[in-house]
Amino acid sequence: MTTKQVTPEDYKRIFEEMPGGPQVLEELTRRFGRAAYVPGGPEGDRETCYRAGQRSVLDFILGQINKADGVNDDVEA
Repeated sequence: MTTKQVTPEDYKRIFEEMPGGPQVLEELTRRFGRAAYVPGGPEGDRETCYRAGQRSVLDFILGQINKADGVNDDVEA
C-alpha cells in the first residue's frame, strides 16, 4: 500500500472546508495558541518550553493552511 504525501491543501481542506474543521481549529488555537513565555525561574522555564512545544504544532498547522492559501509568512532576518 502506497501512502499519499500530505500536502498543505490537505490541511486547508480538513481545517477550513470539512464540517467541524473550523471549530476544531478554533479549539486548538484557544488551547495552544496562548503566549509561550512564563516568568519564574526554572519552573517558569519548564512551563515556557512546554507551551512552546504545544504552540509549535499549532504554528505548523496554520503555516500549512497559509501555504495552501498562497501566503508565505516565513520571515528572514
